[in-house]
Amino acid sequence: MMLERTIAWVDDTPYKGYVKLIDQTKLPLEFAMIDVKTCDRMAQAIKVMEIRGAPAIGAAASMGMALAAIEFKGSSKQDLIKALEQAKKTLDSTRPTAVNLFWGTKRILDKAKQLDLAPKEIVKELIAEAKLVAEEDVEKNRSIGKHGGTLLNDGDTVLTHCNAGALACVGYGTALGVIRGAIEAGKKIKVISDETRPRLQGATLTCWELKQDNIPVTQIADNEAGLLMRLGKIQKIVVGADRITSDAVFNKIGTYQVAIMANYHKVPFYVAAPVSTLDFEKKMKDVEIEQRDEWEVKTIFKKVQISPDGVPALNYAFDPTPMELVTAIVTEDGVFTPKQLLKRYPFKK
Repeated sequence: MMLERTIAWVDDTPYKGYVKLIDQTKLPLEFAMIDVKTCDRMAQAIKVMEIRGAPAIGAAASMGMALAAIEFKGSSKQDLIKALEQAKKTLDSTRPTAVNLFWGTKRILDKAKQLDLAPKEIVKELIAEAKLVAEEDVEKNRSIGKHGGTLLNDGDTVLTHCNAGALACVGYGTALGVIRGAIEAGKKIKVISDETRPRLQGATLTCWELKQDNIPVTQIADNEAGLLMRLGKIQKIVVGADRITSDAVFNKIGTYQVAIMANYHKVPFYVAAPVSTLDFEKKMKDVEIEQRDEWEVKTIFKKVQISPDGVPALNYAFDPTPMELVTAIVTEDGVFTPKQLLKRYPFKK
């Protein structure tokens, strides 16, 4: 059974609508949906990680822009553009590292600027564009799965870190899309999921969605991965990405150390991400790494405190993995080594 879509536009009329999304902060104990009807509410959902994962954030950001257009009360295109530019600033400020966020807001703003129509008709077109972003995401992920599935052999056990599945996208997934692609090709694949401290997306989300699809998955603590590689219990590693610069892959904190261990143990380390995640204009030193509140590290879901008061905690949300540690990167267009990737997408340089 495939999951229903992580995020979806619900039409009221061609000129109005709202967004339904899965509240990922409630999983795996409760499955709940949220109705999002304003741009500010969408920004909040992204900020507090009710929706998360780079491709899903890209779709959420584009839909947030469409909601801002619906909220617009003026009568001129010029004023609508100003309102959309402000909405873009609001949405862009929520999370600084995942480039799909900025890609999504820019795509809708650029579309609005291109249209020579009355504001009401522009709103209609922006809604259609936001819906198209979501449709394209699923198609791209299925292509990633088809290409990436060829990298896995029948009988492989695959380690993944964080959640780069259907929940991190509109549907299907990137890293988990590769696993789904291999299984759909008839291969038997088992998954080992790093729990992914501090927010435990590997345990709460990856394990949950793979269980829904009856894909064999085993949860491990993050610090078990190296031992399992040494014992030969992991044949491949597949992770997603929140931004890919010309020299590094940015993904959930802990990915870098997994890549180092994979390199040491000669386990192939693959990255799966759509082209919208590429940001070749930048190098790793140019990217702001999001730092989140220390409560995520000092407690388990704000419910159980695990370190003494007065002891500070660092909470970087992402880390960059240098390209020399990456075996290959899978996009909707195929499988590429890092050098091949730079040649394949020269327009991103």
